[in-house]
Amino acid sequence: MPRTVLITGANRGLGLETARQLALRGDHVILTSRDDASGRAAVDELARDGIPVDYRTLDVTNADDIRRIAAEFSADPRLAVLINNAAVSLHGFNSDVVRRTLATNFYGAMNLTEALLPVIADGGIIVNVSSGMGELSAYSRKLAARFSDPSIDREKLQALLDEFAAAVAAGRQGYEGWPSSAYRVSKAALNAYTRILAGELKPRGIRVNSVCPGWVRTRMGGASASRDVAKGAASIVWAATLDAPTSGGFYRDGRALTW
Repeated sequence: MPRTVLITGANRGLGLETARQLALRGDHVILTSRDDASGRAAVDELARDGIPVDYRTLDVTNADDIRRIAAEFSADPRLAVLINNAAVSLHGFNSDVVRRTLATNFYGAMNLTEALLPVIADGGIIVNVSSGMGELSAYSRKLAARFSDPSIDREKLQALLDEFAAAVAAGRQGYEGWPSSAYRVSKAALNAYTRILAGELKPRGIRVNSVCPGWVRTRMGGASASRDVAKGAASIVWAATLDAPTSGGFYRDGRALTW
């Protein structure tokens, strides 16, 4: 039986190429997009290449969309692989940018994952598409230690994000040791969530890893990026096809990165 794989933000760029590569391996891929027209256009593009995939509209910031998707997996076949790829990188830096960035890049991934956990098969895989910008070197020692604390849980992590939002609103993020980038913070939070989930899901054999695809020539990465989309997606595919108990790590090209 082919594995069922759900990929968020897969109407273009890394998500679309990941869908292509996994479908070519024989997986049953469900491509999702918050924009219905572009999502269906992506499915048609793959179909012209003889690559069949299914499609669902999914905005990870929309609670009704998340509930609908989770309900579809209430019966077999269960979901084998979840790839949290949907992300935004917005211009500017203010409270609104922080709110919108975290809503998609962190809370969207977390809320979808939590909704799908009951229907992800034991032994399944969760891949969180992160970034090297999520590394903790851009933070004060105190904040980096809190993000990397082995005892961090959802409550502590969300408290950190609330502190970041409050610091930005007050114009004090630099004084408090935060980077002036909502994208950086969203990816550091996603990495921390990876570690939380990996520990919780170990009894079920579900592997959870973060992946940095590198600097890729996509709409987000820009034309000057050093990698083509196939190379970037290969890192995601590697994590989505792991045949080892590796979990709770951060990888690029199959090699471990520091948090």
